[in-house]
Amino acid sequence: MLKRRQRILTATLTGLIAGFFLLSALVVQFPQNKLDREFSEEVQEHRMPILDVLMKLVSYPGYAWISVTMCAVIAVIFLAFKYKKEALFTMLTLLSGVVSTIIKAAVNRPRPSTDIVQVIEKTVQQSFPSGHTQFYVVFFGFITIVMLTRLSIPAALRVPVILISLAFILIIPFSRIYLGAHWFTDVLGGFISGLICLWALAWFYLRKRGDAV
Repeated sequence: MLKRRQRILTATLTGLIAGFFLLSALVVQFPQNKLDREFSEEVQEHRMPILDVLMKLVSYPGYAWISVTMCAVIAVIFLAFKYKKEALFTMLTLLSGVVSTIIKAAVNRPRPSTDIVQVIEKTVQQSFPSGHTQFYVVFFGFITIVMLTRLSIPAALRVPVILISLAFILIIPFSRIYLGAHWFTDVLGGFISGLICLWALAWFYLRKRGDAV
């Protein structure tokens, strides 16, 4: 049973890596494509002031100094309750920013421009992959794993944290497209690269507890 699970997870990781490389090649070859433009147009058709505010709020934790502060605060909370390993791995989620920065430099895809989409939020780094999406998958994904595996944490806390974390993961891709900061393929790439990073983080986190896959 364990070997079968290992094979499935290894095959899943291999598929994610292969898919990410294929998507990266597609983006390099076609930095502006019809799929991305039409997806952005569809998402931005439903603009309204309250959504502008909501989508900016959803994206807010993904900015560098906010994400560092958020991770530090969560790590301190874990430490206060003697969860030293969780505190360490929470800080390690910040490494996803290093990974996305390296990939951005390698692919060097321009951001959506104002002559194509409505740019509500201007950004400076390259576009692919979406660093926000990647970080949210890694950070909130890891918090979800902690809540699912650390049963010593009261369920009254674990359940809301899981639901909030999943909500951030699911909403952030639309937020980045809605704000005109990214293309669809950017957030898809960020989601896939985030899953790859989360897979690696979870493997090391669970390994020493006897739950390694």
